[in-house]
Amino acid sequence: MQKVRVATYNIHKGVQGVGPQRRLEIHNLGHAVEQLDADIVCLQEVRKVHRREEQYFKRWPEMPQADFLAPEGYEAIYRTNAYTRDGEHGNAMLSRWPVSRHQHEDMSDHRFEQRGLLHSEVLVHEQAVHVVVVHLGLIRSSRARQILQLQRFIQREVPADAPLLVAGDFNDWGDMVHQSLLTSGLNSFTGPRQSTFPARMPLVQLDYVYARGLKPLGVEVPRGRNWWRMSDHLPLIAEFGLEE
Repeated sequence: MQKVRVATYNIHKGVQGVGPQRRLEIHNLGHAVEQLDADIVCLQEVRKVHRREEQYFKRWPEMPQADFLAPEGYEAIYRTNAYTRDGEHGNAMLSRWPVSRHQHEDMSDHRFEQRGLLHSEVLVHEQAVHVVVVHLGLIRSSRARQILQLQRFIQREVPADAPLLVAGDFNDWGDMVHQSLLTSGLNSFTGPRQSTFPARMPLVQLDYVYARGLKPLGVEVPRGRNWWRMSDHLPLIAEFGLEE
């Protein structure tokens, strides 16, 4: 059985704080992604470009954040969810293995929140594993409709016998999303909830990695001052077994 290590991390666009107190964390996040030592890293709130922040921060990277955060030898896939006056941001997937194809689907439920999913097909030792990165809405009714859309997308785009990973920030303070995904055939590691938000004093698990066709082996959330300074979320790392 091949082990697959998957991380999900909402990076808060690489900036923490507000107003003149805000600080650039994207360089620290680059080191953090390397420390996760994950084969697949699923990221949310990733900047492609932001003209105002680029002018404000002297050390703003010259390349898009997904490419900047990718460890050496990893492939970076990014697609935009939201367009703003100064730039755009979305989901990204960093892979230790080759990516054969990828696509994006808009999941925006209303005009106040631009959301989306990123679907990639990763060749893990020449075996196709489908990876879907999501960032769901803040409103409960929106999340319910987005979960139905996600389920339809999977039925349409992912073969029933293909290994599948679904990871991201599900923004669910309750149990609705978790139960909906479990009843649709996705699994996650069974054990105590691993709180990921807010990073400084985690109260709730908003970030998950679900799987179909892979065996959940364990899950962990790194903690401590270095981690809660970088984003409002903590990363979550899950390990799975993939039959060869």
